Amino acid sequence: MTQDLLLALMGFAFATSVTPGPNNMMLLASGANFGLRRTVPHMLGISVGHLVMVFLVGLGLAGLFQAEPRLFVALKVVSVAYMLWLAWKIATAAPPRVGDVAGRPFSFVQAAAFQWVNPKAWAMALTAVTVYAPGGEVGTTAVVAVVFAMVNLPSVAVWAAAGQALRRWLDTRRRLRAFNVTMAVLLVLSLWPVLAH
Repeated sequence: MTQDLLLALMGFAFATSVTPGPNNMMLLASGANFGLRRTVPHMLGISVGHLVMVFLVGLGLAGLFQAEPRLFVALKVVSVAYMLWLAWKIATAAPPRVGDVAGRPFSFVQAAAFQWVNPKAWAMALTAVTVYAPGGEVGTTAVVAVVFAMVNLPSVAVWAAAGQALRRWLDTRRRLRAFNVTMAVLLVLSLWPVLAH
């Protein structure tokens, strides 16, 4: 991979990783509800899970979806349904008593698995592989996946850190409830590009 292509890949990975989407909305909420330290496994799960996704898409999943478009439509339907359920759970979660955080943040495995039902993650992986590893060569695909993960981790960490910064402001049940409902709405709105396409 040439230096120009590598820089372009890094720019693409940064732009798609740092912009709002399901992962980032959930990290913002997790940072606010659980703090940055407890959200680290969630962040690592996103980056490693997406690395695996990009690599497997590059090795053939993209071709499978091109050969059988109905599989991709089915994946979209399942993904959207799961996201709507997740948004409902976030919006209707009972706020804990002030200073007492109920529940648990996503684990590493949950966050990694979530990538497979995240429409934005699929779009990012399919585009990265199509543009930066079109030949499906294992070495090039591995480079794309690793570079994406290296850029992705600090990009998503910004959202969890922002959530952590909001914790002081979210020190009342009313504010925390409003924040969680807002995060649920933003999670649903992040599906718009998938639904509109």
